[in-house]
Amino acid sequence: MKTFIFCFVFSAIVMGQKYESQSYEVVKNLENVEVRYYPPAVMAEVQSAKNSNNNFSDLFRYITGNNARSEEIAMTTPVHMQSDEKNNRMAFVLPKKYNQNTAPIPTDSNIKIYTSKSGYFAALRYGGYSNETKVQMHTEQLLNELQKEEIKTLGEVVVLSYDSPYKFYNRRNEVLVEVSF
Repeated sequence: MKTFIFCFVFSAIVMGQKYESQSYEVVKNLENVEVRYYPPAVMAEVQSAKNSNNNFSDLFRYITGNNARSEEIAMTTPVHMQSDEKNNRMAFVLPKKYNQNTAPIPTDSNIKIYTSKSGYFAALRYGGYSNETKVQMHTEQLLNELQKEEIKTLGEVVVLSYDSPYKFYNRRNEVLVEVSF
């Protein structure tokens, strides 16, 4: 019984964590897709070869003080991920209190700080742990729905993850693509 209570309390603490999220405004609801307006946001991004898997670690070190000011930066959501034949990219959204000039300078030269452009994006949400099969299936669903609605896409699909790997229930993932709207 004590083990059950401990697991319940631990799960509630881990799953109950609230992080600042990248802001957006829903401008249109389709069947399973939201069209959103995203204002600019300050991002920390790292890119690596397809077979490398250090992106999260590099970004996590940056926000936990591996920067020119040794400043800890609060974790935010979502984590942006994108892959192609050669590279993997991952980006953290920095808290709103930062702009490109006030964000701590990374000590890792692979991490780039930039301000994203504002724009309209279509998003399709899905649950559970994400994997390549789920990403491909939901990407096809997103693109098919946009084609059916005659909404033109403007770039590559990005995968958004909102939850800690330790959250087991009610996980939130999305596939997102910029659209002409």
